[in-house]
Amino acid sequence: MLARLIRIRRDERGMSLVFVSVAFIALLSATTIAIDVGMFMTARSQAQNSADAGAIAGATALVFNNYSDRSPGGPAVQSAVNTALRNTVQGANVSVTPADVTFPLDPTGLPNRVAVTVYRTSARSNAVTTLMGGFFGLPTADVAATATAEASPANGIGCVKPFTIPDRWVEVRNPPWNSLTSTYDRYYMNGNQAGQLLSPADYYPDANQPNYAGYNMTSDVGTLLTIRAGTGNNVSPSFYFSWSMPGGIGASWYTTNIAQCNPTVAHIGDIMTQEPGNMVGPTNAGVDLLMAQDPNAYWDTYCNCVRGSAFRSSPRVFPIPLYDPEYYQSGVVTGRNVTLRVANWIGFFLVGRNGNDVLGRITPILGVVDTNAGPAPTGAFSRAIRLVE
Repeated sequence: MLARLIRIRRDERGMSLVFVSVAFIALLSATTIAIDVGMFMTARSQAQNSADAGAIAGATALVFNNYSDRSPGGPAVQSAVNTALRNTVQGANVSVTPADVTFPLDPTGLPNRVAVTVYRTSARSNAVTTLMGGFFGLPTADVAATATAEASPANGIGCVKPFTIPDRWVEVRNPPWNSLTSTYDRYYMNGNQAGQLLSPADYYPDANQPNYAGYNMTSDVGTLLTIRAGTGNNVSPSFYFSWSMPGGIGASWYTTNIAQCNPTVAHIGDIMTQEPGNMVGPTNAGVDLLMAQDPNAYWDTYCNCVRGSAFRSSPRVFPIPLYDPEYYQSGVVTGRNVTLRVANWIGFFLVGRNGNDVLGRITPILGVVDTNAGPAPTGAFSRAIRLVE
């Protein structure tokens, strides 16, 4: 009997099963924990997507709805919240309230940022459930994410049309400034005093100046403009000059650039060379072609926005470059080659054409931040929307 007990004690048969079983349990636990970690990382990524989308939506609403309304019920906050909620985390809604949407200043002190924080946490009663964490006292995991988007002044813009109107100036001689009848009068244009300053004289502070009086992306939205071909050297808000865009020449090219999108990016400070010849006919032809692309779009004065378009963004919405009236008129009186210089731009919804008159409403427009160009002026009309954090 003793010998048998000794033999049994030394017998190692079956031990591999014990080791395999223990290893299997450890491997199963590690695998399950790895799944929890993967789920947590996926949830974190989805939460970041939700915050990113909310921040971009908030910045977009600042530009296109109301730049000054940052109240809890305003379009910027509501767009940010609603968009963030449409992006679920692990199949469930995040928690985001108007209080989770803030408006930090950018590094230059401009109030053009929107920050959104979203939560799936125990404090918000919607934490992410773990698969194996409960065995280790962690039945849930907290997930949160923050994103900041910026509607920064743009220094460039594409798809501009081949005609340009003057930026608004400070009307001193015959106030107030009027979009139909005002003229830029700063110099004597003829006689012995040609080129000398008038007294009093109109003047143009550019978009970098604190007293800039040009078109504004907030207060001027919805303003009806009627523009027509300019005559002589007169600088009037209602007179446009044609300019020769890169890539081609002639009336057909000019018409094409109205009806379609020229990819050339215009920058503030760029020089525009006037298109020679009478471009009234080509302008009318291009406008008609553009109208035909989206005939049912119309301007709704209630929301100050475009309705009825067959497109997400109507082709009848485009930027018009604004030229510097001072640079142009000083060139006329000093004998410099008469050229036009981009001072800013406006968004323009093409309402229609009445004879040779082109009618449109001022609308917000998006631009770009071109790192190869100079800094955007603080008074830039368009904004570039981008994630910054």
